[in-house]
Amino acid sequence: MDRDYQGGYGGGGGYDGGFRRAAGRRPVTDYGSTMVQWMRNRRPRYQGGTVLEAERPSASYIVDMLPPAAKVQNAANTVPSKHLHSSLNKIKHPVNIVRWTPEGRRLLTGSSSGEFTLWNGMAFNFETIMQAHDTAIRAAAYSHNEDWLVSADQDGVIKYWQTNFNNVKAIQAHNEPIRDIAFAPNDSKFVTACDDHLLKIFDFAGGLDESTLAGHTWDAKSVDWHPTKGLIVSGSKDHLVKLWDPRTGRCLTTLHGHKNTISKTAFEPSRGQLLATCARDQTARVFDLRMMRDICLLRGHEKDISTLCWHPFHVSLLTTGGSDGSIFHYLLDEPNTPTGTIASLPPYDSPDPSNTPAQTIYPAHRLQHAHDFAVWSLDWHPMGHILASGSNDRVTRFWTRARPGESDCFNDRYHIGEAAAEAQGTWDRKGGRRMMREEEEQEMEDEADGLVDQKMPAKQPVLPGIPGLAAPSMFAKDGTSVGGSQPIRPPAGDFVPGNFPMPNGLTNMDPAKFAAMIAEGKITIPPPMGGNIQGLPPPPPLPPNFDFSKLPPGMFPPNFPLPQGFPPPPPPPLVSSSDAQALPGTTMEKGGSGGSIRRRAPLPSQEQSLMEEQRRGKYRPVR
Repeated sequence: MDRDYQGGYGGGGGYDGGFRRAAGRRPVTDYGSTMVQWMRNRRPRYQGGTVLEAERPSASYIVDMLPPAAKVQNAANTVPSKHLHSSLNKIKHPVNIVRWTPEGRRLLTGSSSGEFTLWNGMAFNFETIMQAHDTAIRAAAYSHNEDWLVSADQDGVIKYWQTNFNNVKAIQAHNEPIRDIAFAPNDSKFVTACDDHLLKIFDFAGGLDESTLAGHTWDAKSVDWHPTKGLIVSGSKDHLVKLWDPRTGRCLTTLHGHKNTISKTAFEPSRGQLLATCARDQTARVFDLRMMRDICLLRGHEKDISTLCWHPFHVSLLTTGGSDGSIFHYLLDEPNTPTGTIASLPPYDSPDPSNTPAQTIYPAHRLQHAHDFAVWSLDWHPMGHILASGSNDRVTRFWTRARPGESDCFNDRYHIGEAAAEAQGTWDRKGGRRMMREEEEQEMEDEADGLVDQKMPAKQPVLPGIPGLAAPSMFAKDGTSVGGSQPIRPPAGDFVPGNFPMPNGLTNMDPAKFAAMIAEGKITIPPPMGGNIQGLPPPPPLPPNFDFSKLPPGMFPPNFPLPQGFPPPPPPPLVSSSDAQALPGTTMEKGGSGGSIRRRAPLPSQEQSLMEEQRRGKYRPVR
């Protein structure tokens, strides 16, 4: 399933010997071969499922890997213990939200700066960035029909987004920060949790709040809607977990299990029989909705638990993120009791399930140093093979399961820390910093390349004093070269108004004969500026306070006769031959009267441009 394609660290230079920075390692996760193998060999579950040899810890069994959906009963094979990639923005901000797009091709992250960033779901490189909100993004959720995205920010504003990230609506839902948002099973409504201790149910089509769920006495921190039923769960700063009926707005029951602020509540997505909650009391609990009590107590965190996430296929796999940057994976059917600790009995196996304490579950796998600071958001890929995490350390990381035979990933710095990994030789501090710098530079280049088509068009020059009237094209840049096209100005002092090229047939005419033809009326002279032509309406009047002195230099040629009342325009700047020759992309030619005229030099060919980019060290091969 997971293949690493890397671009090599060769030290070669360009074609002309110029230095070129080698492309960094770019891991790529390809799940196509595993899906094809599963589709070719799968059988119905009542016939025994897929007939393939069991995976063993050997590299030769990589070809036998199957996607998580092929082994629903075996959650241990899906535990993401391997670090794939760390993605950073050019301008780094804490990552509050990570959400996979419904088709799984990209990962959407929302930062505290109000920006949406899209990362490629296979190569994990930067794709695009946009300013979605004016303040920090606090919540986001995709609809079940995969057509809409709603996001909420620090100011209580909710925005509707299409799949192409076209913003179609914005509503002021609350006056305080919105902490969570969730869609109804039929996508006709969604519910929000806000710091004003209220839950609001909105009609999606109209964008109006239909009802308000009031019952918490402090900030509401989390909310979720049951995947198939009319049931809402919410968690608050008052240490309470409440279940609501969205039709009547009545609180059905209150679950008392935590002793601190509830940070996250989530229904199990595939069956909907379990409810997971976590709090700042360093514990997480799993409730059975059929028994309306907690059946599992998840321990192991040394700091507050900030978020959790269910696996899309495996009911028994639950992942939590701590405020110290750790990520723990729990298997609810495997207690993993430490040595010297008495194992507890699950309520299902006890003679008195109603009064038996919840079974204590310990992590099946620990990523103690996954992030440097608190993990704010976790989300599984729709296929269940990659886990994405967003943290307060401004980094988005991707995790996946280890391939058969891989054991080095369990001794990296994310498992045992930088100091221990350096002592064991599995991580080099200097090399790690160098690789991090190269990854940051590569992300910056990807971001620069991805934003080329998103730049705003250049503003067209306008005449001063006349809003909306564009300047003549001789003063505008055409964008074909650096600096744009240069206006061709005749040299000062050598211009004679009568020295224009004559029309065909009048070039060699005697001036006396030409004057006689004018006197006889055979040639009509156009009226001067300001005069009216018979049959045409007069020109529109100029603004009363129009200042002709602000016109661009060279607007009128030298010695040009101006109508009465026109102030003299500013003289054009004098350009010497040395100054004109210093301008890039121009050449100087001798004029007919001894002056010089600046003209555009021929543009370089593609080969010359490529060689120039290689000399500058900016050219990189296609990854």
